[in-house]
Amino acid sequence: MLREVVTIDEELCDGCGLCVPACAEGALRIIDGKARLVADRLCDGMGACLGHCPRGAIRIERREAEEFDEAAVAAATHAPQTRTAEPAIAGAAACPAPSHSHAGGCPGMRLNVWNVASGNGHAARPTAASRPEKAAAPSALTHWPVQLRLVPPTAPMLRGARLLVAADCVPFAYAGFHADLLAGRAVVVGCPKLDDRQEQIERLSAIIAQNDLAEITVAHMQVPCCTGILHAVLEARQRAGSSVPVVSVVIGIHGDILERREVVAAGAEF
Repeated sequence: MLREVVTIDEELCDGCGLCVPACAEGALRIIDGKARLVADRLCDGMGACLGHCPRGAIRIERREAEEFDEAAVAAATHAPQTRTAEPAIAGAAACPAPSHSHAGGCPGMRLNVWNVASGNGHAARPTAASRPEKAAAPSALTHWPVQLRLVPPTAPMLRGARLLVAADCVPFAYAGFHADLLAGRAVVVGCPKLDDRQEQIERLSAIIAQNDLAEITVAHMQVPCCTGILHAVLEARQRAGSSVPVVSVVIGIHGDILERREVVAAGAEF
């Protein structure tokens, strides 16, 4: 039959997954790093997912498609999730959606915030008794996710925050990462060499523009390519029209802090 269904531009889609929990019917999944419509019969064509795509990769098109099947939706959203899905959506459960009551989506990308000073009602950090092993030192992490491309600019822990932007090798190299850099800060991490630079700048610019940050600390390795994350932050600050202080912390490959300085602009400091 001819009807309206969702279509996704794979060139624009970056696989952030924000559209997935917006689809209550479970018609969208992240497969091979891209959002995909797993079965026409699961899409009602109403487009609830459209406003959740930061890249504008989703639109509604009118084409030949299976009729929307409410029974199939009920089966897909309530059935136990396994690696092998029903034939109509086989191969689509690489990151299985939770039950319908949680609106679908990859659990690893769902925003969680704990121990927030404002006491805004988010879940508390799990107690040591509820964890199978006790860490040698307490974690200073107060939210999840942490990957820059997965943290929405509107996330509550960003409002007025001291933000740590960390190159993703830094926590491995610097043993004092939690106590010295992460404590008291919201954090986003990314790789200045492997991630898309313009995407990083756009996301950072939105975070800076929307959250009245108190400061930004950029922790990066001493290797030359790693300074790219500092330059991305500085360009994002300029685009956002902000004067938020930016502090650069350089970590050596042997795990020591080589430099800590406040940066006014690219190539300038005091």
